Amino acid sequence: MERYTENADNQREMKKSLKVLICLFLALFTLAPSLPLNAYYVTYKEQWYRLYHVHMNQYPDEIMENIYYLEKALTADFSNPLYALALIENETQWEKYRYLFMMHINLKLIEQYIRLANKWNKRNAYFYNAPWRDINLEALETAERCFYAALYYWNDAREWAAKSRERRFLFLHLDRVKFWEDEAFRIENNMLNYERIINRELRLLQQVRERFEAMDENTY
Repeated sequence: MERYTENADNQREMKKSLKVLICLFLALFTLAPSLPLNAYYVTYKEQWYRLYHVHMNQYPDEIMENIYYLEKALTADFSNPLYALALIENETQWEKYRYLFMMHINLKLIEQYIRLANKWNKRNAYFYNAPWRDINLEALETAERCFYAALYYWNDAREWAAKSRERRFLFLHLDRVKFWEDEAFRIENNMLNYERIINRELRLLQQVRERFEAMDENTY
């Protein structure tokens, strides 16, 4: 059970080690040709977020592309309220918008890391997989790191959601990002709980790992 109760420091280390998987993708940006004449520099959170999109096939490199965009959105500055993704008319709206934006980006990162984990996760350990036992165990290790990275972002998502649900924002609604407000409401009422989902996946992963470890790879 200790495996599923890693503290925040361990989750942060898992997240850092997982970034090795993304380095190859990031190298593509370094080696990319010169920007076309109609290109522009991506600077602000909203610009990075607009680059995020759901791919049809959800290949690992496509998921890592989205992770890159979302990570950049987390660390970049907000654009001027004039260019926000919601209609901002006063400072209170601007404050709530920022809280909701940060919550939403963390939730999207959780989704992407869970998708990435499922590219390596194994739902069962069939007896005929014994010759590839070690390969499957390595895949499970990668999946586990992805799940822990997702768990790392959950704490931040909850904190930002709580800020956006403070009493002073009770009757303030940002219609253009209403689904962000719905996400905050679902988190507050425990209708959306990624910690519960991820811990369940980690428990199942550990059960499959134990079955692989018990196999003799030379049996078949």
